[in-house]
Amino acid sequence: MINNNLYNKAYLLAIKIVKLYKQITIDKREFVLSKQLLKSGTSIGANISEANGAISKAEFSAKMSIAYKECKELNTGFLY
Repeated sequence: MINNNLYNKAYLLAIKIVKLYKQITIDKREFVLSKQLLKSGTSIGANISEANGAISKAEFSAKMSIAYKECKELNTGFLY
């Protein structure tokens, strides 16, 4: 089972992403990249949750891999 700390970090990240999304769309009137930011930032926790309910090690690994790729997308695509 996944450590609750991982869930908490994903949840806090999602909250920050939603706040950032709101700020970007209101202040900058930007909707395309901010929408992708919102999708990537909030899907991390969803994929971690799905991994926790996996029925096999392969499924767990696949879901965690997707969550990792979403993290990388945020890190390389938006934060630099």
